Amino acid sequence: MKSEEFIKFSDPLKLFSLWFDEAKEKDTYNYNACCLATADVRGVPSARMVLVKSFDERGFIFFTNTNSRKAEEFERNNKVALCFYWKPLKRQVRIEGTIMDLPFKESDKYFKTRPRKSQIGAWASKQSNFMEGGYTTLLKKYKLYEEKFLGIDIPRPDFWCGKVILPEKIEFWIEKDNRLHERLLFTAQNEKWAKEYLYP
Repeated sequence: MKSEEFIKFSDPLKLFSLWFDEAKEKDTYNYNACCLATADVRGVPSARMVLVKSFDERGFIFFTNTNSRKAEEFERNNKVALCFYWKPLKRQVRIEGTIMDLPFKESDKYFKTRPRKSQIGAWASKQSNFMEGGYTTLLKKYKLYEEKFLGIDIPRPDFWCGKVILPEKIEFWIEKDNRLHERLLFTAQNEKWAKEYLYP
């Protein structure tokens, strides 16, 4: 993408959609993976990779166990950040915003589309909690739920749901020679987006 094409966008979600589609074409393995950063009430940060399953005018959507460490941090500090990096494209997108619950109906709908084994895995895992007995404990729990739901549809666990990140800032980064990278920052202001250029 040439600079003159890059700077013409006034809607960051349209630009993100274009980049996301290109990443899907050229970086087929986990093109929707990004780093999710959170912080607790003391400001201590933590980060992990998540898969953004979709995005729309509201923001960026992923799914998680609500008993996990990150979910506990959401409850105490709802300001989060995402960072996508697509090496084949030499591009990066940074997003900052507020996280909210996705309506349960949407979580139910998505859960039904997951592979059956992944549905069982959601039931078996007490995400982020200490696991006595090692990895075999998880395998035993998986087997237990596999037998419990044998021959029937698997319901979404109450402790598993979707989250949506409402973006307040979206920054687009393009790698350039001599480390003269191109950066374009969108900031939400009164239901519109202000656009600014940043030094690399």
